[in-house]
Amino acid sequence: MALLKLRRFSQVTLPADLRKKLHLSEGDYLEAEVVDQGILLKPVTVMEREKAWKQIFEAVGSVQDKKPRRKQNPKQQEEEIAEMVKAFRKRRA
Repeated sequence: MALLKLRRFSQVTLPADLRKKLHLSEGDYLEAEVVDQGILLKPVTVMEREKAWKQIFEAVGSVQDKKPRRKQNPKQQEEEIAEMVKAFRKRRA
């Protein structure tokens, strides 16, 4: 168990062996949470919002439907969508 000392401006320094085990370096973020036994520190990854959305769109774009789609004319598509909307509304009512 590592012993930490609360320093000026409420700063703590994680011992080198803990930083190495958790692959932490200067500038990394930790999330602090109060638990029954004390304080739990968890490493977290912080990412720019635009970069995160880009990765999400790339992942969603790579998803492919494995079922072959049946050919429908526009009227059939509209009818199918209307049926889906009706079913959805019934479930929510």
